[in-house]
Amino acid sequence: MASPYVTFNREQWKSLRASTPLTISDDELACLQGVNEKISMDEVSEVYLPLSRLLNLHVGATQELHQATHTFLGIQDAKVPFIIGIAGSVAVGKSTTARILQTLLSRWPNHPKVELVTTDGFLYPNRVLEERGIMKRKGFPESYDLRRFLHFLSEIKSGEPEVSAPVYSHLVYDIVPDQWQTVRQPDILIVEGLNVLQPPRDKSLSELFVSDFFDFSIYVDAKEQDIFQWYVERFKVLRQTAFSNPASYFRRYASLSDEEAVEVATGIWKEINEINLRKNILPTRVRARLILEKGQDHSVQRVKLRRL
Repeated sequence: MASPYVTFNREQWKSLRASTPLTISDDELACLQGVNEKISMDEVSEVYLPLSRLLNLHVGATQELHQATHTFLGIQDAKVPFIIGIAGSVAVGKSTTARILQTLLSRWPNHPKVELVTTDGFLYPNRVLEERGIMKRKGFPESYDLRRFLHFLSEIKSGEPEVSAPVYSHLVYDIVPDQWQTVRQPDILIVEGLNVLQPPRDKSLSELFVSDFFDFSIYVDAKEQDIFQWYVERFKVLRQTAFSNPASYFRRYASLSDEEAVEVATGIWKEINEINLRKNILPTRVRARLILEKGQDHSVQRVKLRRL
């Protein structure tokens, strides 16, 4: 069966960088990496610079199309951001991918204002999840306020001058009351989250998909066993960092031994993250415009680009 994707190995993909300049420093890269990820400058040069070039071409073409439409209609609407959706499993590194792309894309002259929003802010507050008996299904599709999320994206694509998103704290593991992230007509908006490519399950809410608002979509992929190992490694590191904070929701895990930490992390993975990955996240991979396939060491080994 013919694939809808063109597949590039690392060597083939890096050649597509062309003359794109490296516009990120070692210090910046260190700040953008995840807890247990070590992204090299070679990874940026060979994977993310070609991707930023591709996205820049898409943004430029979309800007020209908008201008052509405005000329045809004889109107000048408000600026509408180019929206990029980034999906993938817990611990696969999609947040790092989003941050690196945000930095690189902001260095292109035709779209210097790039903002990043995560779908965590559209999770229901813990009290609502507890009332509904789905606290252990946080991150599953039913744990998100889809109506609010769709309204947010609709306002963004309508060119509203200011649109606000709720703020989520990983420290307290909940929505922060009365705190908002305000998005003010960026050139590009990156939306990162587990289930951003998933179709709605409740048809009474909307016939729209979240991904209907995306101009480009990326799925960060890896073998399930590798993602599981990365999750366990991250959990172990967090004992000495975030979990040790007295305000942390997970402070009870800070004193766990290595053996205990592996046992607890494995249990959480099997009970929650593995199920969500297999049932809800992985099936959306085929809906992405581009797939980044990672190897065991976190580096991208192959890139799949959907044919036009």
